Amino acid sequence: MECNDWKLICCYTRKRAIDDGIMVDVSDFVSDFGFIVPVAITNNLFTRYIQPTNKLAEAGQSSESRMIDLLVVMMIKLFQRPNTEQLSFNVSFDMEYEEKIESKLVQILAVIGQGDAGEPVLTIMLPEDF
Repeated sequence: MECNDWKLICCYTRKRAIDDGIMVDVSDFVSDFGFIVPVAITNNLFTRYIQPTNKLAEAGQSSESRMIDLLVVMMIKLFQRPNTEQLSFNVSFDMEYEEKIESKLVQILAVIGQGDAGEPVLTIMLPEDF
């Protein structure tokens, strides 16, 4: 079956995903690190690993510090593979488990693609968000 004759009935844009809270726009934050394209992370990644629990915040963790950890690892991997459209890498996050804090190695994906107007955009996510 050919798709050429199909009529588009719905298009879910990146802007709408950000407005709906499915993705979190971090472009302003990452611009300090030299990123010149719009960057968003999935809400799933943000709420599970970037946003610290109260106990982690009391231990000195912040969304900013956890995001910086992710960005530093990602930038190192990007320098190793500069011409890739999709990058998989692991980041260690401190996580709260019952009464203690332990490190957890988390697989992250970074994908460069086209935004709503065809411009390059970067999306950072968990593998299940792809």
